[in-house]
Amino acid sequence: MIELLQQLANKEERIGIGLMSGTSVDGVDVAIVSVKGAGESMAYQELAFENVPISAELRERIFEQFEPAKSSVDTLCSLNFELGEMFSNAAETVIKKHGFQKEDIDFIGSHGQTLYHIPVEIDGLVRSTLQLGEASIIAEAFNCPVMSDFRVRDMAAGGGGAPLVPYVDYLLFRSDSESIALQNIGGIGNVTYLPKGGAPSEVIAFDTGPGNMIMDEAIVILTNGRAHYDDGGEMAAKGKANEGVLSELLQNPYFHLPIPKSTGRELFGTMYTRKLVAGLIEQGLSAVDIMATVTKFTALTIIDQYERFLTGPVDTLIVSGGGAYNPTLLSYLREEGNFDVKTQEDYGLSSDSKEAVAFALLANESLFGVPNNLPSATGARKPVVLGKLTV
Repeated sequence: MIELLQQLANKEERIGIGLMSGTSVDGVDVAIVSVKGAGESMAYQELAFENVPISAELRERIFEQFEPAKSSVDTLCSLNFELGEMFSNAAETVIKKHGFQKEDIDFIGSHGQTLYHIPVEIDGLVRSTLQLGEASIIAEAFNCPVMSDFRVRDMAAGGGGAPLVPYVDYLLFRSDSESIALQNIGGIGNVTYLPKGGAPSEVIAFDTGPGNMIMDEAIVILTNGRAHYDDGGEMAAKGKANEGVLSELLQNPYFHLPIPKSTGRELFGTMYTRKLVAGLIEQGLSAVDIMATVTKFTALTIIDQYERFLTGPVDTLIVSGGGAYNPTLLSYLREEGNFDVKTQEDYGLSSDSKEAVAFALLANESLFGVPNNLPSATGARKPVVLGKLTV
C-alpha cells in the first residue's frame, strides 16, 4: 500500500473521480478531474461531469430509512452494499461515456449517501454521522485507492463533520481584493465566507438552513407528485410571498444557534414541510403563493445568517448547487442582499459539479496526508486528515 501511494505521489498529474449523492437523493454526481500537487499549490482541471439518476424504487427505499420509525438494521446493512454498487456503476457509466478506461483512474473520493446526521447530543444519542455506500465495492471494481467516510474523523476531533467543502473553497477562491461568500444551495444551504486577504483560520463556514429541500417537498405535495422541483422557479414566480409567515418561520431556533453548526433532513425535511404546507393551505394560501413563500424563505435564511454570523461584508456571492438554476430564488437574493450575485458558471465552472469535484480534491489531499478540514468551519479541535482509505 505504501508503495502504491508513493507511486501516486510521484505522478506529476493524477486522474481522480469524485462521487456525491446529496440530501435530495435524485442522482449520483460523478466528476472526473486531473490534479497536480497538493495543499495551497494544488491545481486541478475538471475533465467531465454527469449526474446519473437514481431509480425511483431505490430512492423510495432510501427515503424510508431517513425516518427512524421505518428504518431497519437489515435494510441498512443491505443498502450499504447496494449503494456501493450504485456509486461504482455510476462512475463506470461516466468514464465510458467520456472515453476513459478504468485503468486511467488513479483514485476515487466517495462522499456516500448521508442516512443520518446528529451534530449535537440529543435525547441520549451521541454526536455521530452515517454515510452509506461501501467503499470496498468501488475499490474492487476500479482496483485503485478509494477515500470515503470523510466526515467521521472531523467529528472524532470535536467537529460537527460539516461543512467540508470550505477547505477546497479556500484553496480555489481566496482573494486579496474582495470578500467572497460561496453559497451552495443543495437540499441544505451552506456558506463559505472568505474575508479579503484572510488566512485559513479566518474562514467562516456553516449550514445556513434549508436550501432546495423545503421547496422540492412542497411542490411534490402541491402537485400530488407530478413535479419534484420547481423548474426554473416558474411556480414561485407566479405567486406572492406571505411576509407574516416568513417572519414566523425565521424564528426557528436553528437560526439563532451559534456557529459552527450544521443541519439536515432531520430538521427541515419531509415532516417539517408537510406540516408547514398543511398549515399554509389551511390559512388559504394558493399553491403559487406557498411556493413563493418557501422560496423566499430560503433566500431570507441565507441573508439572515450572513447578518448574524459573518465577520464582515460580502462583496460577491457565488451560488452553486441546484438553487443556482432557480432564477426566482436568485432574484430574491439580489433584492434582499447587499452584494453582487453570481453563479459558478460566471467563473467558467459548473454549479452542479462543485461538490463532486470537491470530494475528488479532498481525496487527493487525504491520500498525501494533508489535513483537509477547517476547524474554523467545523468546530474541530485541530486540523485532521479526513477519510478512510480502501485499497
